Amino acid sequence: MIRFLQVVLARGTKPLFDNVDITLNPGDKIGLIGSNGAGKSSLFAMLRGELHPDQGSIEFPAKWQLAHVAQETPALDRTAIDYAIDGDTALRKLEAQLAELEAQPESMENGIAIGEMYGALADADAYTVRPRGEQLLLGLGFTIDQMEQSVASFSGGWRMRLNLAQALMCKSDLLLLDEPTNHLDLDAIIWLEDWLKRYAGTLIIISHDRDFLDGVVNVIAHIDERKLKRYSGNYSAFERQRVAQLILAQSAIEKQTRKRDHLQSFISRFAAKASKAKQAQSRIKALAKMEELAPLRAAAEFSFEFREPLSAPNPMLVMEDVDCGYRIESKTDHSFTEKKIVGDVKFSLQIGQRIGLLGVNGAGKSTLIKTLVGDIAPLSGTMLTGKGLSIGYFAQHQVEMLRHNESPLWHLAHIAPGIREQELRNFLGGFNFPGNMVTSPIAPFSGGEKARLALAMIVWQRPNLLLLDEPTNHLDLETREALTDALAQFEGTLVVVSHDRHLLRATTDQFIIVADGKLEPFDGDLDDYKDWLFKNKLAKANAQANEPALPANKKTDALPLAKPIPVADKGDNKEQRRKETEDKQKLAAQRKPIENQIKKLEEQLAKLNSKKHALAAQLEDSAIYNDTNKEKLKGLLLDQAYLVKELGEVEASWLEQQEYLEAVG
Repeated sequence: MIRFLQVVLARGTKPLFDNVDITLNPGDKIGLIGSNGAGKSSLFAMLRGELHPDQGSIEFPAKWQLAHVAQETPALDRTAIDYAIDGDTALRKLEAQLAELEAQPESMENGIAIGEMYGALADADAYTVRPRGEQLLLGLGFTIDQMEQSVASFSGGWRMRLNLAQALMCKSDLLLLDEPTNHLDLDAIIWLEDWLKRYAGTLIIISHDRDFLDGVVNVIAHIDERKLKRYSGNYSAFERQRVAQLILAQSAIEKQTRKRDHLQSFISRFAAKASKAKQAQSRIKALAKMEELAPLRAAAEFSFEFREPLSAPNPMLVMEDVDCGYRIESKTDHSFTEKKIVGDVKFSLQIGQRIGLLGVNGAGKSTLIKTLVGDIAPLSGTMLTGKGLSIGYFAQHQVEMLRHNESPLWHLAHIAPGIREQELRNFLGGFNFPGNMVTSPIAPFSGGEKARLALAMIVWQRPNLLLLDEPTNHLDLETREALTDALAQFEGTLVVVSHDRHLLRATTDQFIIVADGKLEPFDGDLDDYKDWLFKNKLAKANAQANEPALPANKKTDALPLAKPIPVADKGDNKEQRRKETEDKQKLAAQRKPIENQIKKLEEQLAKLNSKKHALAAQLEDSAIYNDTNKEKLKGLLLDQAYLVKELGEVEASWLEQQEYLEAVG
């Protein structure tokens, strides 16, 4: 388990944690939440040992293997698949040790050591390391071809996916994930959610995606007022508990206020009267001793709304037989070649439509949005826009195009010349840009603050068509909720690409999908899309990744299995019988180490199940739940958690060995 004992931490002059006491159990999947700057990343740094508490301590088992997502990725020539497999550090260490042994002169001792090392590699799942790595990368959106490309060839967002793959590849007991969905599309998020549900260790995750938290976590750790409080359940359960607590707190404050007012009234009326002086003095003391309840404080709610559009053309936009893609100029003769991404698009936008655009990574969603907004011209076909069409476009590059040396006021004045400064200040104040912040350069602003400014600029322009491409990136939970509410009340037309399922459910009423180079209606909801994704996309990718069934004999494979030896062609009967006998002997030699491994695993399973039954018998004894046995109970529960995890791992290894045996023949 993880225990925070009287933890105190400050960064510079800012206090983050004050006497934090909390216990997190093995196998918990914990969502760590709190306002920006509350100390979530600092808590992760303490768990990684990169930061130490000013007072108190953080305890968890020394033998635990910890995994986290690296924030930097060097431009390596190493292939993506090898880089992902590097996350299994225990396996890589064994491979390095084997290489050292094989480089030494041959001897009996060296041969025995090499044999033992091969056994250790088998125990470390070296047989399946490459398929496991491929499955991770496929789930995160990489193709088979991309897996053989160098790390250096990928953009920053894709390198972060590789870092995430490394963290998932590690056989960890504690996994720390800080905003893992920021660089993922919806299809990759759904895959990651499914993977994390099956993760056997302890997970702590920072995320602003409420649907993702609801799907993965069973505990919420909330940082508030420099304390860390544990709530059972997912994010929705936390919200319900939090609201109930705030209502109770408000009631307690009101009750205390009434009591204080009553005491103060008595003191004011009778302090000067000799007959009541003693009672007045006792009430003065009671008033002085009364503990001041902290004022009710929830995060300051941020909200905004889109202003009513000035016009409403209908239809707003019509596309007939449009091919969407790019024209690429040749560097030699300056000729152009066309790269079609989505073809033969027949699509019209009517006033009031609210559309969610679905599709796997790379299918062409962003290309379609850029064509709709006019950033890229259609390769062919006709696109007509209604008179008075006003498009509000939000994408990640809109944030990147903001001028970092200019202020929020400058940006708004730039698109609203002639408007009084006070009116602009008032408007920006509604987007949480108060006081000096409104005239300060935005360079030091957080990603969320810059995204909020970009949103403010869109709202000012009163669009009647909103085209949003991943609008929630870098937004915290509070701002996401405000955006969701504002979009739900928007009176114009909406087309949105988002990995935030809560936003999609709340703001759209129909879906269209980009798949196989086509744009088509999607008849279903997000749960249906999840089913479609697993059945039609990941199934195909998995079949491709698992061909052939056994790992190929590459340098990246620690322990390739030999394939079954084919029987010789018909010829001389005597010679053929000799070859058949030889083949059977070789096949038996192939099977023997696998059969030995299966026998070893079955012995382990028998021992573990025996321990499991013994533990269950102790936990069934009602005496163990007495206060005097509290520490013993904690120990038994911890042993049980480790045992369940170990049983799962051994059972998985047994099944894999059975598959290898069947494949060998």
